[in-house]
Amino acid sequence: MAFFSQKYARKQLSAEAARVSPADLKTLLERQQAIEDKVKGSGKLKRFSADIKLMFSMLRDYWNGSYRDIPWKSIAAVAGTLIYVMNPLDLIPDLIIGVGFLDDAGVVALCLKWVESDLHRYAAWKELEESKRQTAQSL
Repeated sequence: MAFFSQKYARKQLSAEAARVSPADLKTLLERQQAIEDKVKGSGKLKRFSADIKLMFSMLRDYWNGSYRDIPWKSIAAVAGTLIYVMNPLDLIPDLIIGVGFLDDAGVVALCLKWVESDLHRYAAWKELEESKRQTAQSL
């Protein structure tokens, strides 16, 4: 697809992230299952399924206040990416079989690149919290 590029993905991700407000996080979290179902059903996005679940987990923990060790720009980038994925009428409409999710996959890949260290830090924190919870339950 010559008309889709990393430059376009960067532009879309920046535009979506700039428009994200805290209220958008609530909407995204309410639509999590629909977005995850969309990802599972698409060849191009399916490989990002685990990453998108981690993104949602991070947004949920940010939303409920249990995890705040992340800059807002990273939260906005993740939320903007998920908003873009949620939109069926983007650069390449999702209804076009075979290529409809190509732009979504590009935006997700770029977001993962941008917030990689924040996601790794969050995953480590989440694992530690889970370990603490399991230890407390076994006492």
